Amino acid sequence: MKQKKRLILSFLVTLLSTIMYAQQEITGNVVDPEGEPIIGATVMEKGTSNGVITDIDGNFKMKVAAGTTLVFSYIGFNTQELPAQNGMQVQLKEDATELAEVVVVGYTTQRKADLTGAISTVSIDEIAKQNENNPMKALQGRVPGMNIQADGNPSGAATVRIRGIGTLNDNDPLYIIDGVPTKAGMHELNGNDIESIQVLKDAASASIYGSRAANGVIIITTKKGKDGKVKVNFDGSVATSFYTNKIETMNASQWGRAFWQANINDGLNPNNNNLGYNYDWSYNAQGHPVLNKMTMDMYLDENASVRAGDTDWFKEITRTGVVQQYNLSVSNGNERGNAFLSLGYYDNQGTIKDSYFNRLSARANADYKLMDGIIVIGENFTVNRTKGVDAPGGVLEHALEFNPNFPIYAENGKYAQALGAYSERENPLSMIENSRDNEYTQWRTFGDVHLSITPFKNLMVRTTLGMDYTQKEQRFFTYPIANGKVMRTESAVESKQEHTMRWMWNAIATYNLAIGKHRADVMVGTEINRMDYKMSSAKRYELAILNTDYMWPSAGAGRQLAEGFGEGFSLVSFFGKANYTYNDKYLASFTLRYDGSSRFGSNNQYGTFPSFSAGWRISEEKFMEKTKGWLDNLKLRYSWGQTGNQEISNTARYTLYKSVVSTGLWDSSQAGSSYDIAGRNGGYDLGSGYVRNQRGNEDIKWETSTQHNIGVDFSLLRGDIYGSFDWFNKKTTDILLFMDGIAAMGEGNGQWINAGEVKNNGWEFSLGYRHHLNNGFSWDINGNISRYNNEVTKLPETVAASGRYGGNSKLTVIGHPMYSQVGFIADGIFKSQEEIDNHAIQEGAGLGRIRYKDLNGDGVITEDDQDWIYDPTPDFTWGLNIYLQYKDFDLTMFWQGVQGVDVDCRGFKSQTDFWANSNINVPYLNKGVRVLDAWTPDNMGSDIPALTTSDSNREGRISTYYIENGSYVKLRTIQLGYNLPKSLTDKLRLDRIRIYASAQNLLTIKSSKFTGADPENPGFNYPIPLNLTFGLNVAF
Repeated sequence: MKQKKRLILSFLVTLLSTIMYAQQEITGNVVDPEGEPIIGATVMEKGTSNGVITDIDGNFKMKVAAGTTLVFSYIGFNTQELPAQNGMQVQLKEDATELAEVVVVGYTTQRKADLTGAISTVSIDEIAKQNENNPMKALQGRVPGMNIQADGNPSGAATVRIRGIGTLNDNDPLYIIDGVPTKAGMHELNGNDIESIQVLKDAASASIYGSRAANGVIIITTKKGKDGKVKVNFDGSVATSFYTNKIETMNASQWGRAFWQANINDGLNPNNNNLGYNYDWSYNAQGHPVLNKMTMDMYLDENASVRAGDTDWFKEITRTGVVQQYNLSVSNGNERGNAFLSLGYYDNQGTIKDSYFNRLSARANADYKLMDGIIVIGENFTVNRTKGVDAPGGVLEHALEFNPNFPIYAENGKYAQALGAYSERENPLSMIENSRDNEYTQWRTFGDVHLSITPFKNLMVRTTLGMDYTQKEQRFFTYPIANGKVMRTESAVESKQEHTMRWMWNAIATYNLAIGKHRADVMVGTEINRMDYKMSSAKRYELAILNTDYMWPSAGAGRQLAEGFGEGFSLVSFFGKANYTYNDKYLASFTLRYDGSSRFGSNNQYGTFPSFSAGWRISEEKFMEKTKGWLDNLKLRYSWGQTGNQEISNTARYTLYKSVVSTGLWDSSQAGSSYDIAGRNGGYDLGSGYVRNQRGNEDIKWETSTQHNIGVDFSLLRGDIYGSFDWFNKKTTDILLFMDGIAAMGEGNGQWINAGEVKNNGWEFSLGYRHHLNNGFSWDINGNISRYNNEVTKLPETVAASGRYGGNSKLTVIGHPMYSQVGFIADGIFKSQEEIDNHAIQEGAGLGRIRYKDLNGDGVITEDDQDWIYDPTPDFTWGLNIYLQYKDFDLTMFWQGVQGVDVDCRGFKSQTDFWANSNINVPYLNKGVRVLDAWTPDNMGSDIPALTTSDSNREGRISTYYIENGSYVKLRTIQLGYNLPKSLTDKLRLDRIRIYASAQNLLTIKSSKFTGADPENPGFNYPIPLNLTFGLNVAF
């Protein structure tokens, strides 16, 4: 028996030794068709549960039996089976029926098929076609739930809102560029350097960024070098810009006729003027006045210093702009690392004279692999210099208002200025001339250095040190004005410098695990952020030489002023995230972040922000097998999470005092700084002459936004039809606001408190259809539509009654969208005395005057007859992108629109529809041509009030007369491109030559009832131009 046991034991030992001997350790690398590493690809030993997943560089290492077969799989790629061998180089081919995209989701990446949050990915190729300086402007209409407002300023600044307005403070999203956070300056980023953009919209996606993520997160990843030969790419374009949407103003003759009509309507003699106009009029058969003849004096004043003219001031201050953009990049990569270098030049000479923006940028991205990829060090670094001159504030409004009777120049050769009875407005060209030297120069250095170590399989430790430094300098010049009421003899110069330094450091560890059908990854990390801002300014008057080479504060001889301050804050964070996937079917994710901010007191300095999300790929269930022929992917998602907001003053927690000093420099006003007083101000006594201007509050805490999101993603017909739908509900509590105290509490009793609540809910839907025919024709048509509702649910009574966030003291904004307005209901125009007599008592009522509704029925028009008349939230917004390609030709059209949004037109309609209006209570300004169609007894059908020299009917009050439908449809981009044949580029030793022509803002369709020029930009902001672009792209 013992002999038998020995034989069996010997056999087992021999068998085990044979198996162990047959096991071998192999390594390999998995890449996509472009040579980019595939992160998280599954490598399985066929027929076993032995498997691993590839690391951040696409590498894998595992022990397998000799002669076995390995199965390589990854969502979005065809599965491959290959014999196991050491040093394997595997290239997976894309599968159109899957979701191939890898998405950057915050400190790490994730397969799009595994996402459980609401994340939108933007096509960089489509953004490039819009020729925008600011890549954020190019996102307008492309991301459902994302609203962007911008004018045509050459610098390209834009306001971005994700899923509406969620707070009473800063609503800007957080930007992450190559892992480094920032809140501003997207127009300083060269869009040609961008590789991908992801927009994190729900709390589950954004909560990894904690206290800064309440308004959403936009993650920008810049380009890196790719494996293969050195690649050089050049792109250049030139565009012309045209000011197409402008308010039509009256010329000198039209202005004279309108002046005559306003005086006649009021029973005044229009010849009793000192404006230079002379009238001859009579009465027709109906007894109505008729203007027979109008003449004008040769000069506008008795001194004959200004000759009467007829000037179109809009025409004089604008020009055809020119936009130039050139980009050159060089990239390369191999098994030892990769590098990407780029240079960019952008110059926009705006449509308003002497305004411009210029950017010169350089970027260097590189990664270096050491010890067979165990250690990777790298950097992402950019430096840019921007210069520019902004159009002077109010110049467009002055172009409307400045009287057309004035010529450009007076008889002495200087700019003609308002004189005599004409109102005190500066000549618009004089404004531009006096501001043209206010050029700013800004240098910005942005980037990071990083180190990652993979000590053993599936574990990676990464640390990053990032910085964002900006230095801006500018001089503001004050020049004498020679003529008229705005004459100014003094000169001055202000020299100003600003420095902003943001830096961050983080350390992150990630671990990936794959066992059979189970896949998981865990990430933990810590991060420190610091921001410091400093400003200094010196100003001096009475400069002897008015030449910018000599105009510095030290050269002045008059009064002087020096100012300066600095502020900053720190943020320390700890965070973690875990993702789990079972059988590529059931998905879950959990995130937790713990932030501490110096902006809050010790009582509430830290905040915790958790989130959870789950997904179910229904299409992978057995009961869905019959749909495999047409349904590629169907996934349900749910997420819940909390994010925070700390965007308040850095000194919000402190009690502040300011020095009361009458300097005599600024009309004897107070001047001085604020001081934190804690006990005896940290041990220092302050003398007399200080007053409190803010009460401290050590109990203020984080705003918290809690958000639910339900979504569905789908793909049909081998990916030809694709789309998603999301519904969200977001509530922000403990909103931070500055509460003004009551007078009984003494001077400077206001303080920051947590006191408001706002909620948003809405939905987003996107749908696309793409296909490729054998004859070389292909298309991709995709669109999106979204809607959100906003409501203020809680505010302190005094804040709500102030109307600061909408409403007024009688009808507060609580229960209504933020910034909603209350006003009177305009009910047409009084056209007969009978209508006046039968209407409620209305002070100022008269023929041709606006009639207001008596809402409470008491027979008198009072403040109680107001109702909600203005809602700034649109019914929905949408975008539609159409891409068509036939062989070497391609055509792109991008349409974008807003439907059902109210626009408050008081700013310009007070000056296009009225001669006198309490909003603009200044006589003899120019007006829009609409006043020529105002109501008169001979023009009874007009809905424009009769012209009058005094607003006795208080028609400047807010009413529905000024609220208009701002819906619009715009053809944002249309581009036609042609790729030269491959046979030709090969002869030239080039990879590609592409020429293209495009137009931006070519067509605007708006409501027939909208009276302004552009519903997207209805006031006097910088006009949005029409651009015609011609460009060339060369790659080799």
